[in-house]
Amino acid sequence: MSKETQAISNDLGTLAEDARALMAATADVAGDKVGEARKRLAAALERSKEIAANVRDKAVAGAKVADKVVHEHPYQAIAIGVSVGALLGYLIGRRCSRD
Repeated sequence: MSKETQAISNDLGTLAEDARALMAATADVAGDKVGEARKRLAAALERSKEIAANVRDKAVAGAKVADKVVHEHPYQAIAIGVSVGALLGYLIGRRCSRD
């Protein structure tokens, strides 16, 4: 997992923990609105877990496919990488020279 993906995963975990702590802190608070808000928060936490799992699975599958393609066509992958790098370098250099 990349550093950014790990950081996002940690942030989502922290958010989930904070939401659970909020739910526990408001457990003794009575009222229909608070109860409804707690139910919506619990449902949102479950949906976010499912979404995070789906995103992680898709990212892993995409990385495996990219790895397979690069291993099957290494020279083409190198040529594409160099071409994209040269194009970006040209565009950035051109933009910086205008300023």
